[in-house]
Amino acid sequence: MPAHHNLEAYLDAYIKAAGIGDDGRSPLFRSARGRSGLLTERPVHRVDAYQMIRRRASDARLKARIGCHSFRATGITAYFDNGGTLETAQLMAAHDEITLDEVERIAI
Repeated sequence: MPAHHNLEAYLDAYIKAAGIGDDGRSPLFRSARGRSGLLTERPVHRVDAYQMIRRRASDARLKARIGCHSFRATGITAYFDNGGTLETAQLMAAHDEITLDEVERIAI
């Protein structure tokens, strides 16, 4: 599935800020060493990613339970709000090949 132009820009900025542009085979999202902010060579564990999302939702005083799949649901909803079709949404959810034009409908 192609990347939305906003996602591409965010990933490029993250890769540059993290200083991992030359590490083509290492994990994109890495764990940090304690609270030092220094990245390790290890990938972020799914439980740690979930806990980060929950902390930020709590800090934002969101009452709803937010998790990793909340972003998926939000993206699909935004896609429908911008004229997307059920058939293409199903392909997106399955990570099948779709056109960049369809991905670009996701605007939040």
